[in-house]
Amino acid sequence: MKYLYYPGCSLEGTAREYDRSTRALLAALGVELTALADWTCCGASAAEAASRMLSLVLPARNLALAEAQEPDRDLLVPCSACYLNLKRVEEKVRTAPDLRQRINTVLAEDGLTCKGQTRTRHLLDILSRDVGAAAVARRVVRPLAGMRVAPYYGCQCLRPYPVFDDPEAPRSMEPLITAAGAQVHPWTMGGACCGASHMNTKMDVGLELVAALLAAAQGADAIATVCPMCQMNLEAYQKKALPRAANTAPVTVVYLPQLLGLALGLDQQALGLGLNLALTKSFRQKLQNAPAAA
Repeated sequence: MKYLYYPGCSLEGTAREYDRSTRALLAALGVELTALADWTCCGASAAEAASRMLSLVLPARNLALAEAQEPDRDLLVPCSACYLNLKRVEEKVRTAPDLRQRINTVLAEDGLTCKGQTRTRHLLDILSRDVGAAAVARRVVRPLAGMRVAPYYGCQCLRPYPVFDDPEAPRSMEPLITAAGAQVHPWTMGGACCGASHMNTKMDVGLELVAALLAAAQGADAIATVCPMCQMNLEAYQKKALPRAANTAPVTVVYLPQLLGLALGLDQQALGLGLNLALTKSFRQKLQNAPAAA
């Protein structure tokens, strides 16, 4: 399996552990990544507020680069916000000829054209459908026995494009967690919003949403995420959110490829585990006591 790889800005900054663990896990699973050359910011959530056309052209430029570099390869995107932006423009370029022409008029200044050939794929899509839980299970050397994990998808990797899972009742992480030897924490908050950028604009709203997630995750040893924004809100604002939910204890928050990488026996430093902000003592203890596979 071979893919073009678009890390996005967060994975080179606040979410470096997501980038490290994604690369390490996929390499261990025999997946080959080729970096998208000369990639740029997708616009995140800020570009549309400045200019709708800018919010379309920035993702389109990256899709055009992918088409020029490897037209037959899918583009793997770990960041859910980047995935959403790229997927949105991919769909618009394919289905709206007039808009595609306007976008390409701008891209022509950079000698590029976006035809809509490249498929944008979320990391979770590739792990769950291309790699598969069985392939993960075959490579597990330190099963996470006795560990309970709450799968947290967030909003953007499933809405509004339900390509690989049901946004109202997502399940794609569950076979992967089970393959790692852990139990799935039963909850209904997997597709709930974490507050996203409300932490910067309406913090009270964001903290209430995070508090609800942490409360629902009680009894889990960890929350597994696939989105840098979700990870940041659940980690960095956990101390502020906890007092809003009675009898709620701190919860470890890790990226899914970190969790799977640990079960595969990958080095914690290679997985960037030291960069996580919310790792509880009980989680570390269970990780230390995880037995080697028989």
